Amino acid sequence: MIDILLVDDHPSVMEGTKVLLEQEGDMKVFFAQTAAKALEMTDNQPFDVMLIDLHMPDISGIDLAKKVLGNTPNAIILIYTGFEFKNHFNLMIEAGISGYVLKTANKEQLVTAVRCAMRGEAVLPFNLMKQLRRLTAPVQSVNNDRETFAISDKEHHILKEIARGRSNKEMAETLIMSQRSLEYCLTNLFQKLKVKSRFEAAMKAKQMELLSDSDFPQTSP
Repeated sequence: MIDILLVDDHPSVMEGTKVLLEQEGDMKVFFAQTAAKALEMTDNQPFDVMLIDLHMPDISGIDLAKKVLGNTPNAIILIYTGFEFKNHFNLMIEAGISGYVLKTANKEQLVTAVRCAMRGEAVLPFNLMKQLRRLTAPVQSVNNDRETFAISDKEHHILKEIARGRSNKEMAETLIMSQRSLEYCLTNLFQKLKVKSRFEAAMKAKQMELLSDSDFPQTSP
């Protein structure tokens, strides 16, 4: 029997994933809705594969994966996300994560991802492979130092919403997430950009060419 730990805070996603995987007959899915619960379960029970949501309310999936791998170096972990993961590829590799699978994956894709990960194979969609050279290259920072900088598609979407002057409530509704999760994402984004306000974030993102003039409201002459 293949024991799978699914770490996610969305009950409907957890139940749907469990149904798809357990239809195989040789897979059993266990749930953890918080990072603390996941760490507790991995300390007490070995799992063949872990599926970890990229955007947990209290911690990112990558940071949780690092904690798990710190305690269990041989753990096999896949990031499980509803958003394209391409801008986080380098962070995923550095953490020792085996790959990622989208929550929109069908049963065959999901099962294949789990079985491939168990064989020690990297799980990456082909469209990501075509972009790796561009996405893993260092970006020129504002102060002309070279640094590796990556943001997720969700963070890029948040930056665009900031540029449009949207409130936290409006952004949370647009992104279909809780305001608490949004605030966590904003904190992480501000830390990455090394800014302290929405205005600074928007200006820094524009300077780094993460945003263009068209992302900002156009004023009449």
